[in-house]
Amino acid sequence: MPNDYWETASPLYKKVVFSGMAFLGIGIVLSIVANLGHVTWLLWPSIAVIGVGLVVHMVGLGIRVRETKRRLKQ
Repeated sequence: MPNDYWETASPLYKKVVFSGMAFLGIGIVLSIVANLGHVTWLLWPSIAVIGVGLVVHMVGLGIRVRETKRRLKQ
């Protein structure tokens, strides 16, 4: 049995985690662009995208906990 959780993780968990990381990355890039270009209207949407990324990442953690509980019951 592999010791790495990523090898045994479900495709749903992997998709959710990658989506969360993508949202976080896009939000960070938008924030950097907004600050370097002094584009104030882009600051709030970049914070919102980062927030969505954090929420999606937390959902991924919830999926991981649920799968672990199911696995331990067996």
